[in-house]
Amino acid sequence: MTTDSVIEVCGVWTQYGETVIHRDLTLQVNYGEVIAIIGGSGSGKTTLLRLMLGLEAPSRGTIRVFGFPLQGCAVADLRQVRNRWGVLFQEGALFSALSVYDNVALPLRELKSLPEDGIRELVMMKLDSVEIDITSMNKMPAELSGGMVKRVALARALALNPELLFLDEPTAGLDPERGHGFVKLIESLRRALNLTVVMATHDVDTLVALSDRVAVLANQQLLTVGPLWEIVQNPDSFVQNFFLGHRKRCEQENVKEFRDKLAIDRHTR
Repeated sequence: MTTDSVIEVCGVWTQYGETVIHRDLTLQVNYGEVIAIIGGSGSGKTTLLRLMLGLEAPSRGTIRVFGFPLQGCAVADLRQVRNRWGVLFQEGALFSALSVYDNVALPLRELKSLPEDGIRELVMMKLDSVEIDITSMNKMPAELSGGMVKRVALARALALNPELLFLDEPTAGLDPERGHGFVKLIESLRRALNLTVVMATHDVDTLVALSDRVAVLANQQLLTVGPLWEIVQNPDSFVQNFFLGHRKRCEQENVKEFRDKLAIDRHTR
């Protein structure tokens, strides 16, 4: 592992009783990159994210984030590390009893160091950054479309100005148009805020638009890690089936063309 890494996963095993989910995983996430984790249903993508978030502990091995070991880390150090990342859960995970405004304000209020006026200014800024109109701030989650839920959840994830962003199936449940718009938003914010991003996804459009490297989970192990255009060449049956019909568009020159179009769309919006 190098000093350029944000996350270091070293020899990690995850086991529940007799069931092995991960077997000897080693992975490095570098500063400023977007790394995507793909795998079949039950392959342990979300579990790996939970391990990186310290929500679960590996059976064996170690995970370090910003140089701090998540297991055995002092409580104060762990709190500081967690304040440096944001999380977008698969279904948004907004608190149903809180308004849009209060959902985004929650992590700021938990700091107990900001006056309410300062919190309001930051909430307005975050909502604007994800293109949520101020007229929606008093709405409840049940009143929001799926796309709006994702955007509010992203605003909450960015509330503390994190350096690291975790995304669990960021476009799941969105129709193609809203999914494309959300991907453009993530790409724009990633560059503007210089974020390091770890995401689990099954969506090829998201991989083409965002990923610098792709990590493939299969048969309890990391099968391969690399740029998308190298991954699609892997002869493994899971990889070939996953990218069936998409191989051409995942070639390096086509990925570049797609991303250039995203950038033009963003600047002419």
